[in-house]
Amino acid sequence: MDLIDVRGMRVPTSRDELFDTAGERPLAGGTWIYSVRQSGTTHLVDLTALGWPPITTTADGLAIAATCTVAELSLLTPAELRTDPVRAGNGSEHFADPRALFWQCANSFLASFKVWNIATVGGNIALALPAGPMTSLAASLDAVAVIWAADGSERRMPVAEFVTGVLTTDLRDGEIVREILVPASSLAASTGFRRIALNALGRTGTLVIARVDESGETVFTVTGGTSHPEQARFERMPTAAALEERLRAIDSWYTDAHGAADWREAMTVRFAEQLRVELGGAA
Repeated sequence: MDLIDVRGMRVPTSRDELFDTAGERPLAGGTWIYSVRQSGTTHLVDLTALGWPPITTTADGLAIAATCTVAELSLLTPAELRTDPVRAGNGSEHFADPRALFWQCANSFLASFKVWNIATVGGNIALALPAGPMTSLAASLDAVAVIWAADGSERRMPVAEFVTGVLTTDLRDGEIVREILVPASSLAASTGFRRIALNALGRTGTLVIARVDESGETVFTVTGGTSHPEQARFERMPTAAALEERLRAIDSWYTDAHGAADWREAMTVRFAEQLRVELGGAA
């Protein structure tokens, strides 16, 4: 789509050049910016020119640049991410390769390889669509968003809290998402994944990710069918009744063309129970 209001583009080479005047909007992949008219946007700022390494392994976990593409994320190498299968923290015999969750979430885009090679992790999270699979991935792994401000400061907040509603985030004027930090403890966890849509190539109706840390802490993250990420967190694997009670207490279900609220809630409860048993909970 032609952005008829945009009069130019800047290509910064350092952080000092990122922030300038009103009417500017950061550009990474641009798969959404170029899809609809951007009223009030007069200039674009190309973040990809800053050359941020897409994925960096640190002692604390994984640092994923906001400009990392979905394609780059889906091709994590053994050097970038622990690949040995890990045992669920509750001592069950379930094992999981942590790379699987990255691949499953990447595939939830149901987009062409062209989009995979352009769309970015930070862009998908900052857009804050309920079905944003990078939001699902980051929230389920307790990832933290590093946010840069125009005054040179930065702040951090959990991705699960950063997305506050449909197309709304905690991002303030003049701020950009710099990177997403995934803690090592989450990378060493055992995970399970469930997703459903009304048709084979449809938008996510609900997406449930369960994670069992080596400490035994168990987290169920719900996205897609809620207006923002919802989490049910337990010190140990919950009973079926305790899990259902926590999920039934969610009040952010919504109805649109891709599913009714009651259907989304029912499927979430069903999927969460399947994952609970899959990850070692008593049937």
